[in-house]
Amino acid sequence: MGQMITITMADGFGLEAYSSSPTGGDSKGAIVVIQEIFGVNAHIREVVDGYAAEGYTAVAPALFDRIAPDIQLGYGEADMGKGIDLAFQKLQMPQTLADLQSVVNYAGERGAVGLVGYCFGGLLTYLSACNVKGVTAASSYYGGGIAGVLDQTPKCPLIMHFGELDAHIPMADVEKIKAAHAEVPVYVYAADHGFNCDHRASFDEAAAALALRRTLAHFADHL
Repeated sequence: MGQMITITMADGFGLEAYSSSPTGGDSKGAIVVIQEIFGVNAHIREVVDGYAAEGYTAVAPALFDRIAPDIQLGYGEADMGKGIDLAFQKLQMPQTLADLQSVVNYAGERGAVGLVGYCFGGLLTYLSACNVKGVTAASSYYGGGIAGVLDQTPKCPLIMHFGELDAHIPMADVEKIKAAHAEVPVYVYAADHGFNCDHRASFDEAAAALALRRTLAHFADHL
């Protein structure tokens, strides 16, 4: 099982993170798991534990700590509204990317670093692949807003996952992403937004399993 730790950011701020290590201590590398708009909640902690079970040292930074400590939201309509406000109105993107740089630096002491992120974290995974140093490989799940930042170029091997039933990310945007970055494998599933999360009604077991297999293969190839 994992535990909460504190990672010191470049400005001295102590950012909490959930970290989990493989049984036995041997690690294939480090995976930074980037949260949805709902914080480092039970689902994200389960994702971290899942990567630890696959042999990686995994860590999920609580990026909302810059706003308030220990923000954990559910998946109802009210919490979704809170999460959207926190992620897209209150967090400052330059600071968030700087914090992710500090987290990657920390994780890099434990091996080559992979990033995986979901929803808001999918966007941050893309932006980190373009801007954060020390990222060896990345896997972005249904990141909303990526179509608006396609002038940025990933600097590490990146794969991306989208659901064709996702009302938040139209297929027209996915096609723009494919056209802008032909070198990036973009996988589309017969699923909705949030298909990886088994705490949500939109969970799709088959799509989640296939996306995870592809992500693990991607990390195995590059980490």
